Amino acid sequence: MTVRVTMLCATAADSGPERVFGDGALTERRRRELAALKATLPPYPPALRGPSARCARTAAALGIEALPEHALRDLDHGSWDGRSVADVAAEDPHGLSAWLADPDAVPHGGESVRALCRRTAAWLDALPTGPGPVLTITEDSVIRAALVHALSLPARAYRQLEVPPSSEVTLTLHDGLWSTRIGRLTVPQRRQSSDGPATVAVLTLPATRRPAIA
Repeated sequence: MTVRVTMLCATAADSGPERVFGDGALTERRRRELAALKATLPPYPPALRGPSARCARTAAALGIEALPEHALRDLDHGSWDGRSVADVAAEDPHGLSAWLADPDAVPHGGESVRALCRRTAAWLDALPTGPGPVLTITEDSVIRAALVHALSLPARAYRQLEVPPSSEVTLTLHDGLWSTRIGRLTVPQRRQSSDGPATVAVLTLPATRRPAIA
């Protein structure tokens, strides 16, 4: 019995103080990058995506037909939704510090990191077996939570996992063990070889293998 899910990261590369909690629009630069990345993707059957507008726009830019899946929603940031990290830090520095340090903290009144990890794990565990991968387009928060589950990490490790934009994370469950393959789709770098047409390189990192959580 094998379950395979490939997760594409829709979140933009903005982790500084100006990053806004919650959904956000795609910049024109990001749209151009996604349009270029479209050429690196193999054909996929209809996929799933997070319900955010950002995930919908990412799927559209990649030319992927994707149905919204509520279980793949971003972390609920409660009263911080739509506000920048800098704004929250100025108004509630203790709350922000607690949230960054404690996976059970909910100073915004929304969802804790541990709760996100649990619902993502439940979604992964409920995926049906099949010959082909399930493709999802979702937020970096959901991909981090999926890696916490697949790598059998504690919830506090969520903050130490980096998921850059355009990351491609494939999780495979086989015989009770999860394996992970983490790569990144790169904007096509076309070069003319001496014996053939232009080629496109896609970075792929070595796979790791960890036991599934009981």
